[in-house]
Order: sequence, then C-alpha cells, then structure tokens
Amino acid sequence: MGVLVTGAGRGIGKRLALGFAARGARVGLLARSKAELDLANLEIEHAGGVAMRIRADVNDQEQIHAAVDRMRVTFGGVHVLVCAAAVQGPIGPLMNCAPKAWNEVILTNLVGLANSIRAVLPQMVERRSGKIIVLSGGGAASARPNFSAYAASKAGAARLVETVAEEVREHNVQINCMSPGGTYTNMTDEILRAGEAAGDREIDNAREVRRTGGVPAEQQIELALFLASEQSNHISGKLLHVNDNWKRLREHNVEADFFTLRRMQKA
Repeated sequence: MGVLVTGAGRGIGKRLALGFAARGARVGLLARSKAELDLANLEIEHAGGVAMRIRADVNDQEQIHAAVDRMRVTFGGVHVLVCAAAVQGPIGPLMNCAPKAWNEVILTNLVGLANSIRAVLPQMVERRSGKIIVLSGGGAASARPNFSAYAASKAGAARLVETVAEEVREHNVQINCMSPGGTYTNMTDEILRAGEAAGDREIDNAREVRRTGGVPAEQQIELALFLASEQSNHISGKLLHVNDNWKRLREHNVEADFFTLRRMQKA
C-alpha cells in the first residue's frame, strides 16, 4: 500500500508517517525541508520500514502532481493520502494581523489541501479505490479567537472534505477529516511565544500540552489506520475527533448528520 503524507517532516504528519511505515505501508514523505525529510526517512529505515523523500510545496500544483507520479512509479500509486501540511500563521485579533501572513495560511492550509486532493483523485477514481485523510485542527468546528486564519482554513478544510466526499462517493473513494487533539508540536511553542496575543485559555492549554505531551501518538495512529482501512468504507465526509467513540463505527453505519461540521437545529 502506497501512502503519501504531506507535511511529513515534523509534527503529527511525521507521527502518522512513522505509524503507517511501522505497519508495512510504503510511505512517501512530502515536505519542504530537506533536513526534516532526511531525518524522518532515516527513522523509518532504522525501524525497518520503506519510505521515499519528496521535497515539494503543496502550494505548487506542478510539484504535487510530480510527487504523485513518483509515487505511482515507485510504489504503484497513492492508495492513501494523508494531508497534514499546515501552518498556524499570525496569532492575535484579526485587525492586528498582517494581511500577507493571514493570506498565506489560507493558501497553504486550504488551497494547498485542494491541490493535494486534486492530484490523487484521478487515479483513485480510475482504480475505484482510495482513502484521503485530512488533518483538522482547533477552530474547525467552533470559534477560536485570535487564530482567525488557522480556524477559517480548518473550517474550510472540513467543508471541502464534506463536499468532495459527495462528488466521489459513487467511485468508492472515501475522504474524511481527522481531528488529532492537542499534541506538542512547533505550533505549541508558537502559541507560548505569542503570549497575551494568544489569550489566556490558549496559553493554559499550550502549557498543559507541553507538560504532558498531549494526545499519545498511538491513539492518533489508530484512528488514521482505521480511516485508511476497508473497515471504514462506509464512512466518508465526516469529521472524527481522536477522542470520539469512533470504534463503534467499525460495524455500524453513521447517520447523515453525525460527525459533520455543523447543522442548523430544526425548530
């Protein structure tokens, strides 16, 4: 099974790449940093796994298509796409955020996401089989003051997933959002460095995540493996949090409104 992970050089993307490789998947590691790719690849090889480094920017459609072509030639295609590439961007009230920095978050987290999905869909539709896992984040399902760019991009990502799921449902391709929960990454440090601009609640949460490490890697990997497996063929267009009772979905269908981004309550 060929698994392409964007944002695989660090953070949760790297965690998931290591997890898939440990279970026997052939993993394409896609990121912009050569040093981070080299380290992730080395860790996988030392553990006996198989991986390939792909230095590319999700904002560049041609680079993403070239990465997918390399996966096809080397690993027989992309059977699972994990979209983890993201930036947190400016922290603070919207009126204080530099427009260029704000816009760059939308470009990477939403446009880059669409580029990645667009690149793998043709082969998945032709094969009538494919899994796409999009990492969600804070602000996807509720307001997140002082993180407007990140929250808006993640809410947009969740809606994009719901929409594409309907477009490819008849082709046996499933796409879902996975909310990995609080985990200690470089974004945690960015929040702590931002201080008052982030807000007291965000600072408290970040300090707790730094102290504990946050959600264990195995818990995140388990959900990702489920969404990449045939056990989840009946689930698409959903937003699943790592702490949800998602294991009950292995044998049961889910109602249309469950685990979707937001629904208006009927009167």
